[in-house]
Amino acid sequence: MPIIVRLDRVMADRKILLKDLAEEVGISNVNLSKLKTGKAAAVRFSTLEALCKALNCQPGDILEYESNE
Repeated sequence: MPIIVRLDRVMADRKILLKDLAEEVGISNVNLSKLKTGKAAAVRFSTLEALCKALNCQPGDILEYESNE
């Protein structure tokens, strides 16, 4: 999959735990874990916005495109 989720890296940089971020963003630990590990099939813009607000980052810090070439 050419879209890579870098949420784990951003969370580590900010020293925030999954449970704390999930609570702040308002999603379940399970759904945030799926997103963090790249197993989520989709992410809502509202969730992405909440993550960026909580982590004080840009969407490009969390999601990255990598060509298969």
